Amino acid sequence: MCGRFVQVEKPEFYAEHFGAEFVRTETLPVNYNVAPTQPVYAVAEHEGERSLTSFRWGLVPFWAKDVKIGAKSINARVETAATKPVFRDSFERRRCLIPLDGFYEWQRREKGKLPHYIHGTDGVPLPAAGLWSSWKDPETGDRLVTCTILTTTPNEIMEPIHNRMPVFIRSDRWDAWLDRENRDKDAVAGLITPYPSASLALHPVSTLVNKVANNVPELIEPLTTPAVDAE
Repeated sequence: MCGRFVQVEKPEFYAEHFGAEFVRTETLPVNYNVAPTQPVYAVAEHEGERSLTSFRWGLVPFWAKDVKIGAKSINARVETAATKPVFRDSFERRRCLIPLDGFYEWQRREKGKLPHYIHGTDGVPLPAAGLWSSWKDPETGDRLVTCTILTTTPNEIMEPIHNRMPVFIRSDRWDAWLDRENRDKDAVAGLITPYPSASLALHPVSTLVNKVANNVPELIEPLTTPAVDAE
């Protein structure tokens, strides 16, 4: 699972890194503690143009009766995303890349869970595989565009922390991943390969991150005292 992450760069930075030609979003607040249902930056294609835009985190399929389903659809298991009704249409034709400056995961311990911050070793955003969808409010007619993050089994560095981790797409496969004409589900699934442990680094952080209202740089700093079981 991926339930919290970090996006603190300007949209132009993400657009340049992911080769997006256009920025079609307002600048979002710096966020060291992105939580479900909040707006997030993502890169997607429309009519052959790659753009950086913003989606609400928590996918709401076009056929949903209301937006409540989104809170339960922040992640999609890669093993079932191509066939599960909530995600299968998006897996086929609406894929995106969600920049993660880093993400949090909680390690189960004897007396509770200890949060860890995980980030790339190269200092650039991690390219999380996402799916998106557009939903129309039946009462107002307003459009809501939402997304989810694909998850997979953990690699060696993540395995001691949690039994799931985000899927990350290699840069040489971004074009194929974002291509909306690429609707071969087997070919799309083939773009997903294990992310090397050597490309990730992690460290325990303060339980301040447990509270969504906390949004400060200190959240990603290593614990200054030895890690102990979190209450």
